[in-house]
Amino acid sequence: MQFKPAVSALVSAVALATLLSGCKKEEAAPAAQAPQVGVVTLQSQAYTLTSDLPGRTIAYRVAEVRPQVNGIILKRLFKEGSEVKEGQQLYQIDPSVYEATLASAQANLQSTRSLSDRYKQLVAEQAVSRQEYDDAQAKRLQAEASLRSAQIDLRYTKVLAPLSGRIGRSMFTEGALVNNGQADAMAVIQQLDPIYVDVTQSSAELLKLRRELESGQLQKAGANAAKVSLNLEDGTTYTHEGRLEFSEVSVDQTTGSVTLRAVFPNPEHNLLPGMFVHARLAAGVNANAILAPQQGVTRDLKGQPTALIVDKDNKVELRQLKASRTVGSDWLIEEGLKPGDRLITEGLQFVKPGIEVKVSEATNVKPAQPSQANAASAGAKGE
Repeated sequence: MQFKPAVSALVSAVALATLLSGCKKEEAAPAAQAPQVGVVTLQSQAYTLTSDLPGRTIAYRVAEVRPQVNGIILKRLFKEGSEVKEGQQLYQIDPSVYEATLASAQANLQSTRSLSDRYKQLVAEQAVSRQEYDDAQAKRLQAEASLRSAQIDLRYTKVLAPLSGRIGRSMFTEGALVNNGQADAMAVIQQLDPIYVDVTQSSAELLKLRRELESGQLQKAGANAAKVSLNLEDGTTYTHEGRLEFSEVSVDQTTGSVTLRAVFPNPEHNLLPGMFVHARLAAGVNANAILAPQQGVTRDLKGQPTALIVDKDNKVELRQLKASRTVGSDWLIEEGLKPGDRLITEGLQFVKPGIEVKVSEATNVKPAQPSQANAASAGAKGE
């Protein structure tokens, strides 16, 4: 019983030593450091909203060359695939039958004219009746009409180009019989300079664009609104700029789209009818557009675009975004970001919302130039 106080004192001393040792270890443990992230400070800028629409080239004018008289083709007077001028002779149809018809009409006119002139003198002397004179006059007029018809038929034996343009292959050769009103064209002429480009735009996009222009969210692009640029099938940009001519007044019931027609100069004939192209139309100007680098925009499990920003207390904040399209290496943001936000583009894998971070300027993003942003392609649609 005399040793109990000594044992209690010893136990207390050991417990106190253990507690002090634990405190020293905790004090010695270094505090966790805040992760380093690279940010881009977003700024608003003017951006010309463009629409990249698929389309097809269509000849400016098309003429199917058809015979207007019957006969055998004697000559083909053009080179297939060459340029022809309006009024240039393309074919020669055998004129012999029409020359004979013309000669007969000329003789008939001469006879009826002589009879009409003779009756004109006799009716004044009351040697013939007025009815006989009127009949002679009518026959003379009929003969004149027959002569004009024969002259027209003879002229039609020379098949002429109805317009200037490039002529395709000939569907008939020398010796072939052609007929007035036949279903098959002898050849086709297409005017390629200028040339049409028909593109389609969804009616929903057209309505959205009109609402944004009316509300003032977008400003009209001015004179540039009527201008159109073109990308060819091989990815190259067409050298000449076109202009918008008109839009269809009705919506296609099967596709829900509206047809827009643009006209382009085509002096080198690089554009041929039927080519698939992409036309870029300037629609309007967003004076306060936010362009966010793609490195800072990710998607959640639902596919919605999101971004992490650093707030004024250097803490990470999650933002839900509405991104309409890509602009080069950036996203055009409609909702979720504002000027002055510090968007994280480096170190995203080390941070999560709510933690404190150390901030530095991002090195994986090049600063966007306004001129480059305005000229950038409007690409894939976002949410």
